[in-house]
Amino acid sequence: MFPDERFQRIIDIVVNSFLPMVKAGIVFTVPLTLISFFLGLILALLTALARISGIKPLDAVARFYVWVIRGTPLLVQLFIIFYGLPSVGVTIGPLTSAIIGFTISVGAYNSEIIRAAILSIPKGQWEAGYSIGMSYRQALKRIILPQATRVSVPPLSNSFISLVKDTSLAATITVTEMFRVAQQITATTYEPLVLYCVAAIIYLMFSTVLSNAQGRMEKRLDRYVTS
Repeated sequence: MFPDERFQRIIDIVVNSFLPMVKAGIVFTVPLTLISFFLGLILALLTALARISGIKPLDAVARFYVWVIRGTPLLVQLFIIFYGLPSVGVTIGPLTSAIIGFTISVGAYNSEIIRAAILSIPKGQWEAGYSIGMSYRQALKRIILPQATRVSVPPLSNSFISLVKDTSLAATITVTEMFRVAQQITATTYEPLVLYCVAAIIYLMFSTVLSNAQGRMEKRLDRYVTS
């Protein structure tokens, strides 16, 4: 193939693959990320509160959960859910399996971020709440969590951006997200370098947008920072 023909072929592949991959990103990658992260945040908050509750059984369960998830690869967790559970009669669809796997993983990692953020708030803040008659729950909700939220936004945002990239692992359990589409097009065009570079650029675009959103959120939450 002549250089001009080769160049034209690459241009055609990039043009023809870009929109299908962006569409897969919008239809699957973004919702998968948002749903998993939101559910993971709830799980992380509950786990963090269990860790700092002082109730030993809750603390033990939370510690065990974090220990198992942080000590095993995300890919293995996805394979257990999607390929392993059917062997004991539990069959879950690929997208649901991906959401469960990412939620459990995000919950474990983010629970440590949230726990550290809560513990970083000076004890005087708790005492101030108690001194005006607040209960533990009221002090947590009205005084501690708003400040802890500001502290935890940068690491949580990094976790969110990492999750965007980690969703490419969903391709291994047949979820037709962005990277899966790149693999499918590669199988017919035999141009893996070109298509994986296009996928990388699109992931970079999504990550850049999220990074900018992170900066704006940090500015808005600055009002909760105590001097």
